[in-house]
Amino acid sequence: MALRTTLTTTGLLGATAVLASLALTGCSGFGTAAAGAADAGGPDVPIGDEVSTTADPEIAALLPAAIVEKGHLDIAVDIPFPPMAMYDDTNREVGFDPELARLLGQKLDIDVSINKQAFDSVIPSLQAGKNDLILSGMNDTPERQETLNFVDYTHGGFAIVVEAGNAAGITTQSDLCGRTVAVQKATVQGELLRAMECGSSPVVVTELPSDLDAQTALRAGKADAYVSDAVVAEYAAATTSDGEAFDVVRDPENPAGFAPVYSGIGILKDDAELTEAIRQAFQALIDEGAYQQVLDRNNIGAYAVESAEVNRGAGS
Repeated sequence: MALRTTLTTTGLLGATAVLASLALTGCSGFGTAAAGAADAGGPDVPIGDEVSTTADPEIAALLPAAIVEKGHLDIAVDIPFPPMAMYDDTNREVGFDPELARLLGQKLDIDVSINKQAFDSVIPSLQAGKNDLILSGMNDTPERQETLNFVDYTHGGFAIVVEAGNAAGITTQSDLCGRTVAVQKATVQGELLRAMECGSSPVVVTELPSDLDAQTALRAGKADAYVSDAVVAEYAAATTSDGEAFDVVRDPENPAGFAPVYSGIGILKDDAELTEAIRQAFQALIDEGAYQQVLDRNNIGAYAVESAEVNRGAGS
């Protein structure tokens, strides 16, 4: 989510990439539905050990009249994209993005509908009026700011993943030159890789429909590496085959990871009222500690932002 960015410099992940490595280990009343809750017609509040909050009437009053009249926020989320978004064993949407969506719904005292949407169609879904917000690990970039406002919610970057044991011998970003690298379609990693200065041996970029497809290509030997958001890469390395399938490349020239970028909640540029309502709701979640709790719950606490600000990705 890490999360998904654009290119401003040459070199593999020049201006975007891994933060410090992680120690990874329907409609709803105030969130998304647990299996069966929406079918029963009741609101779907955070359950179990999920983080919860309370409504703030003053912030709720900032919502545009059209949203209030509709009675819920439609939120585009690319699922699965663990740990940002995934399904649990009851088919309930969990992970940072769905859980933050629930918190925003609670704070704004409005239903949210979490709508599964392929990442390459999340922006068109807003333009078509299908969704109101994007919560999908989307990097805040100058190019995307031409269409969207971003309430920035994480600060992170990208990582390089190889098969366990790293038989390909990829130890630095320059080692990707001449290699086949799998990425998810429309995440802009492809642009980053194609822009590398590799002389006569450019990176061979394989763009696939989902991040999981890119991981599968690596496991199947169809790629030498896969590049993804750091939080996703670390999660994949820690959880796939009990941590035995992948290694994350630790570039000795970048021991703390590649330069991070902001990612955020995407809202159409001309929707200033909704942008401000979301910004203030998010700030309230930061102030009360609920935001940090949901980060920590999903093992991405190192990617926190300190305040709710808009469009910090300029120049990233």
